Amino acid sequence: MNVLVFDIETIPDVDAGRQIYELGDLPDEDVARVMFNKRREQTGESEFLRHHMHRVCAISVVLRQANSVKVWSIGDETTGEAELVQRFFDGIDKYTPTLVSWNGGGFDLPVLNYRALKHGVAAPRYWETGDDDQSFRWNNYLSRYHARHTDLMDVLSGYQPRAVAPLDQIAVMLGYPGKMGMSGARVWDEFLAGNIGAIRNYCETDVLNTYLVYLRFEQIRGNLSEEALASEHELLRNMLRDEDKTHLTEFLQAWA
Repeated sequence: MNVLVFDIETIPDVDAGRQIYELGDLPDEDVARVMFNKRREQTGESEFLRHHMHRVCAISVVLRQANSVKVWSIGDETTGEAELVQRFFDGIDKYTPTLVSWNGGGFDLPVLNYRALKHGVAAPRYWETGDDDQSFRWNNYLSRYHARHTDLMDVLSGYQPRAVAPLDQIAVMLGYPGKMGMSGARVWDEFLAGNIGAIRNYCETDVLNTYLVYLRFEQIRGNLSEEALASEHELLRNMLRDEDKTHLTEFLQAWA
């Protein structure tokens, strides 16, 4: 088993906004406000920015490999976006893991693609479609219907937009913690306040929810028996205890 579950948190790319909307030396917070207002004018209601207008501020992963499971956020609180994105794709190039996400095909990966483009991040394994490795012709990271990247939201909804569900609600429905004290809508405010650590911690709890949903998905696919699922749960619980970090302990305590 070599599974990498991932989640990103983003903030407005104020540098791009400043250039695109010709905002000169307007402060970052004001640039973001213009970006949100422009987006609301376009949509009629939502301020959620288009993919290319996001900047990555955190990437968290769960790695299930051999007899271990680990959760962490790439880099540290001072790591720049280019390095975060580079290290994420470097991991794919090195390990060729099965990627797992919740709406990763609809949001996380497109954002990462644009940021890789911005920073010139090379990721040949990720972009492979069979030219150099024939096994990628029928199973690669880019095709929506291939298994090297499993977007749980897509698969469980049967690829029907009207059937998609929020990760938080699915996690809670299954007895998992769900959101814990923050949401994606608060990330920009937390970033402005300098609370990068809180953003990274929130991202880690989100990716843990995704991993737990994935384990249940593996059960309904017939890949995990009830006993094997219980064993995976215990392995994860032990890791969370051993990490002895406040947000992970709180996640463990909230886990029904």
